[in-house]
Parts: sequence; structure tokens; C-alpha cells
Amino acid sequence: MSWRERGIAYGLATFAGVLTFLGFAGFDLWPLAFVAFVPLFVAIDRVRPFGGFAVLRLAVYFGFVADWGGYYWLVEMMKSFSGFSVPLCIFFASILILYTGGSFGLFGWLWARARDRGYNITIAAVCALLACEFVYPLLFPFFYGASFHMLPVLLQIADLGGALLLTALAISVNAAIYELVEARLRKATLPWKAPAATFAFVAFTLIYGVVRIDQIDARTAAAPKQTIAMVQANMGIFAKREDADEGDRRHRAQSAAIERELHPDLIVWPESGFAHFLPRDVQNVSRSVFNGQVHTPVLFGGLSLEFDETGGSISYNTAYMTDGLGNVRGTYDKTYLLAFGEYIPFGDVFPSLYRISANSGHFTRGSHVRALPLGEYRVSTLICYEDIIPSFVRRAVTEVNPHVLINITNDAWFGNTHEPWIHFALAKFRAVEHHRFLLRATNSGVSGVMDASGRVVTHSGVFIQENLHAEVAMLQGSTVYETLGDWSGWLSLVGILWMAFRRKFATARST
Repeated sequence: MSWRERGIAYGLATFAGVLTFLGFAGFDLWPLAFVAFVPLFVAIDRVRPFGGFAVLRLAVYFGFVADWGGYYWLVEMMKSFSGFSVPLCIFFASILILYTGGSFGLFGWLWARARDRGYNITIAAVCALLACEFVYPLLFPFFYGASFHMLPVLLQIADLGGALLLTALAISVNAAIYELVEARLRKATLPWKAPAATFAFVAFTLIYGVVRIDQIDARTAAAPKQTIAMVQANMGIFAKREDADEGDRRHRAQSAAIERELHPDLIVWPESGFAHFLPRDVQNVSRSVFNGQVHTPVLFGGLSLEFDETGGSISYNTAYMTDGLGNVRGTYDKTYLLAFGEYIPFGDVFPSLYRISANSGHFTRGSHVRALPLGEYRVSTLICYEDIIPSFVRRAVTEVNPHVLINITNDAWFGNTHEPWIHFALAKFRAVEHHRFLLRATNSGVSGVMDASGRVVTHSGVFIQENLHAEVAMLQGSTVYETLGDWSGWLSLVGILWMAFRRKFATARST
């Protein structure tokens, strides 16, 4: 490949990467999500004759560009957690982003192999991208379909197959457009089957969305309601540690104001809303947490501590549900801990790692997904980024059949970047997948309430003190996604492995 050909291919990949992150949640230019991959397809087809490794390099580069635009906030997070210098944080962030971009690299390689073996452009693209999103492990999971988080009419198909179906919608439009463009460039007969199927998919999604929203709205209107309020105290990431008493004061004062004005059924504080350790077996926190000032049931994030038989301490990131008297009615320990934030991989084997990264926590993961009681209702509590892990939330809903989902988190570590808004956007899909209201109480934003169709009822700003409340429907029921899970991921994985490693017909590269 000449330098000119290589330059054109990588220029197209760069353009595609920029379109991809601009179309994704955060920048929110969602129409770009329908065309962002078209330049990438052109670029891949230009390098396909030079072998699979050339395709892989190009696609990984595309992923690196796209993910740098989407994950630039990792630098702020690493700086806050580790205390390393900015250049070192950029270096470590680049390594992580390069790994994350490998998902797109694998996608491009699989798509090219399927093309080489004579399979349809659109079918191969859908199967390749869904399979990669399904199986590729990420520290911060995301789905390309989240580009459409602000379009509830499109989101409703998530109750059939999760966020992967929105990814399928986006990539099928991209691939169908390229299929038409590619045929025109070859002066071949324009294909119609895949573009027609894509048009039918889009039409079905729109019709299903309209019908489903009407159905869920009717269920919501008939369901019993609870008034739930949330406290956003806006404590800085280190202020909570350096002046935990001020954090306690803010949460109590804002809660007392809510009680006087609203008389809610529940008040929610964010993750580590109470920043002191509590004994593992604590029964009442009326004095220790609320100082006798709060007389409403409260769901709050805290830290729990116990000692093993050797006298060593074991700590957990814990959610507590209390009644109006401060009695602890239930607890939940965070299961998915954040690497380098709440624990360091291999830190138990090499304890010196915790001395190097002084701001990293040393928590133990929870072992259950039990519901927390709110009177006669059940609450599934999700801590931090557990609300963006579809399989985990599905497990919680399947096991305890909750009436509402509540996420408590602290996104202050990421600074005033797009991350809090991206987190908020990704969480919407859990509300749609299970048709439950989802509430998010955060330390510094974005706090908010999403209804059972993924529409935002109310939300806060970022890095301000604020109280929110909403009337929340206590819903139950099952969805196809809850029953079958990520069936589209399994189907796509089987499909792309078949296409990538089994030739359709002898004349490769003919499509």
C-alpha cells in the first residue's frame, strides 16, 4: 500500500472516529450515529486487499480516535484517584483507551473477513458489532445504541433485546447506506434486500415505540405512587474525606428542609452520603447518621466495617435503608467495584500497590442482590456504575422483582466533563429494559428521575447543591429482555463466527 493510499484510509478512519464520538451520548449529535461508520467501511475496503492485519490496525486506530473523544474524562479520573501527574495520567488513559478501542478493531477485522467470504455487508456489520459489544470486556461498558438515549420512541425496543438492539438499528442503517454507495461506485445493480430490511427495522422500531409508550403510560397511571426525594449535597471529592462532618450536615439539613416542604415517602442520599464507617451489624442510625434531625425513611450510601478472625478489617461500599425512626431495615453491598478506585487489581497479592496509588480504596465486593424494603414495596439499589451493566441489573430484577430501581453514585471524580451526563444517558436503558422508574441520586450531578419508558421526569445540574423529588409509580411485570436476556448478542456471536471462518462461496471479495 502506498503512503497516499494509507493516508486516505487513515484520514477516512479519523473522520469516522470523530463522527462516532460526536454522535454518541455526551456530545449528543445523534443523527451522526446513522452515518458515522460509512467512512470507516470505505477505509476498510481500501485496505482489505492488503490483509487482515492491515484491517485490524486501521480499525483499532478508528477505535482509538472514537474512544478518546468519548473517554477523554479518564484523565481527570486518573488524576483524582491516583494523584499522578497529568502527562502520566494521559499515558495511562491512552493505554486504557487503546484497549477499549480494540473492540472496534475486532469489529472491523471480523467484518472484513465476512466480506472476504462473500457475506452481505449489512448482515455482517450487524453481527460483528453486536458480538463485539456483547463479549468484549470493558472497564466502563457502553453500547453504540446509547447515541439515541434522548429519543424515547426508539428506546422501547430495548425491552425486547436490550441496548444491543439499538446498536443493531444504528449499524444497520450505516451498513445499508454503504451497501448502496459501494454498489454505485462499482456501477453495479443497486441492492435492495438489506436496505429494505433496514427500512422495515426502522419502521417497526418507530411503530413499536409509539404503541409501547402508550401501554406503559397506562400502567403507570394505574399504579400506586410514592413521593421520593433526592439530596444532592455537592461535596468535593476530597472534601468528603477531609471534612466528613460538613457532608453529614448538608445531607441532614437538606433532608430536614425536604421533610418540612414535601413530607415524602422516602429520601435518597448518594453513594457515601454518610462518609464515616458504620459497624457491620448496626441496627439503628438515628443518632449516628441523622443526629435526630431526619424522621423520614432514608436510603443512603455509607461505608460498613467488620473484622475477621485475625483482627483485620474488611470494608464494604454499602447502601442502607432506614425507616422513620432510624432503624436499619436492609442493606446492600456494592458488587461491581471500580478498579483503581475501590480496589487495585492484584492489590491483595502486592499490597505495595495501595501505597503507590494512595487515593484508591480497598473494598470487598458484595455477594447478593437482595431488595431493600420500602414499606410494602421492594427497591433494587444499584451503586455507582452498576446501573450501566445490563446483565447485572437484569439479575437483580429477575431475583427480587422490585417495584423501582434506585442508583446512588458519586461522579465527582470525573470533574465537570461529559462523564456525568454520559452515565445518566446510559442508565436510561435499564428503565426501559425492565419498565421500572429509575432514580439516580448523585453527590454532584447528574441526579434525576427516569420514567418506565426512559423519559427524564426531572434532573439536576452538575456541581451545585440541589434537592429533587418526583411522584414515582411502583411498577412490576416482566419483559422479553428480562426473560431472554441478550439473545441478540448470542445470535450475533454465532453468526459472525460462522461468517468469519466459513466461506459462503468460492469467489471471495465478490460483494
